[in-house]
This record gives sequence, structure tokens and C-alpha cells, in this order.
Amino acid sequence: MNYFKHESSYVDENCIIGEGTKIWHFSHVMSGCKIGENCNIGQNVVISPDVILGNNVKIQNNVSVYTGVIAEDDVFMGPSMVFTNVINPRSHVSRKDEYKQTILKKGCSVGANATVVCGHTIGEYALIGAGTVVTKDVKPFALMVGNPARQLGWVSENGQKLHFDADGNATCPATGQEYKLENGFVTRIK
Repeated sequence: MNYFKHESSYVDENCIIGEGTKIWHFSHVMSGCKIGENCNIGQNVVISPDVILGNNVKIQNNVSVYTGVIAEDDVFMGPSMVFTNVINPRSHVSRKDEYKQTILKKGCSVGANATVVCGHTIGEYALIGAGTVVTKDVKPFALMVGNPARQLGWVSENGQKLHFDADGNATCPATGQEYKLENGFVTRIK
């Protein structure tokens, strides 16, 4: 075993778990999951069957990652954030064949107690504020807050708020990386 699993946690059969990953207290990784290298799975986390996590994914305490979620490299999931996997759940109706895919693109972060309604994509390096409810796709580098989520601005790969000039140019104050805003989308240019 080339990963760490606390003795109080369970990892079911048929899982692939990358080197350097840590699975902390009272967590459960269910069958068919693929977890990348150097991930950190906090306390009391459930990862449902067939979930895919990239490298360096951080899942804080008390998160259930449901079937249908794909998280690319460097994704952050804050404490007690919530996923759904069915649009119209009913206890008395089985809808396991209706699970919708939710994709968290490289480097995005979802804040504490946020909710991500299934079937949507959160773009690269987007930042979802604490308590936000995501009900639609999120653009790369977007800063989203509220219920339902609304865009408050843009952030850099480093998570710093970007301030664009009249020509659509911005520089990350922490790293000096340069960004361009064109046609409602941000791209990193340097």
C-alpha cells in the first residue's frame, strides 16, 4: 500500500488510490473509485462508487462525493460542502440510472458549506464562495457567491481577485501572472 489510510477508515475493493494520498478518520472510499496521487481526504468523508479524483485533490471534513463527480487535478472541496447527483430525488423512486455528471475542472475551489447541484461543470480555477449554491455551469476563473450563485468577479490561478483595465488586461497581485478578459472569458496569457 503506497498511500496512508487511518485505521478507522474503509477502502472497498476495486479502488485505485495513488501514491502519497492520505485518507483520514472515519472515511469510506467505495468500490470502483479512482483517486490520484497526493490527495488529502479529510475526516468523515464518503466517496461513492466510481468517483474519479485527479492528483492533489483536497477534500475537507464532512463531505460526501457522490457517484457522477469527476474532480480534476488540484481541486479543493471545503468543509461540509455538498454535492447532489439526482435533480428530483424521491425516497420511494429509484433514480440510480438518472445520476448526472458533475465536473470540477483543474484548480477550482468550492468553499465551506457550498452546494453544487448535479449536472454542471465548474471551470478551471473558479472560486465558489462559502455557502454558495451552484445551479448552472461556472466559467473558468469566475468568482461565484450567493444563492443561487452569481458572479462577483474573476480570480487568478492563485485565488487573488483580478482587476481588469479598459483593454481587458489584469495581473495577479501575488504572482505577476497576466490575464486577458475577452468575450466574457478569462485566459492566462503569461
